[in-house]
Amino acid sequence: MARRVMTVSGPIPPEKLGFTLPHEHAGIALWHVDRRWDYWELTPDDDLIIEELRDFRRRGGGSIVDLTLDGVGRDPHRLRRLASATGLNVIMGAGWYRGAHYPAEALIDRRSVDDLARQIIGEFEQGVADTGIRPGIIGEIGTDKPWVSALEERVHRAAARAATATGMAITTHGVQSPVGLAQLRIFTDEGVDPARVVIGHADSYPNLDYYLEVLASGANLQFDFLGHRFATEEALEPRLIEMIVELLERGFAPQMLLSQDVCHNRQLKAYGGFGYVYLQQHFLPSLRTAAVGEGEIQTMTVENPARLLAIP
Repeated sequence: MARRVMTVSGPIPPEKLGFTLPHEHAGIALWHVDRRWDYWELTPDDDLIIEELRDFRRRGGGSIVDLTLDGVGRDPHRLRRLASATGLNVIMGAGWYRGAHYPAEALIDRRSVDDLARQIIGEFEQGVADTGIRPGIIGEIGTDKPWVSALEERVHRAAARAATATGMAITTHGVQSPVGLAQLRIFTDEGVDPARVVIGHADSYPNLDYYLEVLASGANLQFDFLGHRFATEEALEPRLIEMIVELLERGFAPQMLLSQDVCHNRQLKAYGGFGYVYLQQHFLPSLRTAAVGEGEIQTMTVENPARLLAIP
């Protein structure tokens, strides 16, 4: 059966993706959570973001997966404009992010799991609302805390049912804890193949036993806070590289992905950050210095994203 990747510009063969960032944002607003002031936003300024994305393209980038969902700024038409202006393949996410960011109009607390799943399936089959623009992955599906709340479990189960119905992979958000295992249990309980699940933000919880348990299940592990400078990520990076090397030596390259999760203006080059090119300019050279081979880098940055984004 032929497989294709659903981009915001239409379906393409997986081999057309090239070097892929599997967990990014081209605009997101996280600042509006009630009684919180410390969330941020990534500017919706098209001209600025286009230049940042073109920099990624100039350095060999081929595709970007935008996981901004309803409630935090998903805009299918804008993603299509960005794809056209940059020459990148852009893949859009589907579903709902995490409890604090569920949009009121989604009525997550009043709808059944099947009803929520039907909405995701409908977007995949016909496009978002009246745009005709279809998602290519489910996520990022997340948790606010180191556990899955009852409301979040409803969304996780809906994501799982939509994944089995459409063939789309699921990608997750869960930080500073082993909550990814709880997420994974919900997905597999609903019949999702672990090989179609990406447990994200692994680098926020640098624990080798956690990594090995996720990988032993057959699921994929994603290090996607690379280049973040919000807390202690920079200090942890040498240890993170050691753990990645150990996982590669154990043969887990086919289940590992790398990204940067650009979600804050401070991460853009225009504001003194690394933009969308931290992997190319800094992290991959560090992996090469640690004796990671080009074949393993190709597996993590090209082959694994293509496999996960390919849909029958």
